[in-house]
Amino acid sequence: MFKIIIIILQLILFIIISPVLSGLISKIKNNIRMRKGQGILQPYYNLAKLSSKGEVVSETASWIFRITPFVVFASMLVSALLIPVFILRSPLNHAGDFLALIFIFSLGRFFLALSALDTGSSFGGMGSSREMFISSLAEPAFCMAVFAVSLQFGSTDISAFSGAHTIAVSSIVAGVTLFLVTIAETSRIPVDNQETHLELTMVHEAMLLEYSGRSLALIEMAAYIKQMILFFLIAQIVFPITLPVYGNLPQIFFWILWYLGRIIIIAIAVALVEVSVAKMRLFRVADFLGLAFVLGVIASVCAILGV
Repeated sequence: MFKIIIIILQLILFIIISPVLSGLISKIKNNIRMRKGQGILQPYYNLAKLSSKGEVVSETASWIFRITPFVVFASMLVSALLIPVFILRSPLNHAGDFLALIFIFSLGRFFLALSALDTGSSFGGMGSSREMFISSLAEPAFCMAVFAVSLQFGSTDISAFSGAHTIAVSSIVAGVTLFLVTIAETSRIPVDNQETHLELTMVHEAMLLEYSGRSLALIEMAAYIKQMILFFLIAQIVFPITLPVYGNLPQIFFWILWYLGRIIIIAIAVALVEVSVAKMRLFRVADFLGLAFVLGVIASVCAILGV
């Protein structure tokens, strides 16, 4: 019964909190650019607007196009349950580890790319091709970050580093590697640009052009949850924290502040990167993610040396 309550609370947390991270990043970017821009709560308004609209489905679309939003959303919910939040072990700790998380992410990406091809749209085909190209570079770097962390803690189980631990050089380098991968996975500058629909630059958005209404809302919500999962992983690797003592209200209060503060620090870092770096050409992304892979290798070597 306790585990079921934790699962429900964790799902509610990710669904409710994750959109505000994108709103926060957009607000920080607009403040740096000296623009008013949208409010922090704008992603919620967008989701509500999309959920109230009808859908237009291409005549050439098959069942793959129709089930993809549910597959993508469900895969992100399962991924969210692999992250320890309220307890030191994840709610589904026996169902998968860090490597399983990468495969679940890939499942959603595979169906999304397949659905973009399903309608026969030239933009969808272009976006799918670019997405697979970028993911083929991002996943090896992601795996190297996982190997570095697993070498340090002796396990690929995410719960192995869910509590407080010594911050080693390997942890910091692995966190930087995961940060670079997060930029690519969440379609942010310099890899992609969420704010444009120009055919020469868009990647993720090109795969979503045929979606509308509730289906698009599910895919957008899945993207918010994925971003929050990656932020939590970086925060726990670089800014470790342990659970407070039950009943100690001051400690619980400061725990909540620091728990959220870590995520805000990462959101600020993402916003600073987006406003200070120009969008890369597609084939320059290989250099960017190649750097992430090399950093992952360095993190693994540091973990082997015990640094």
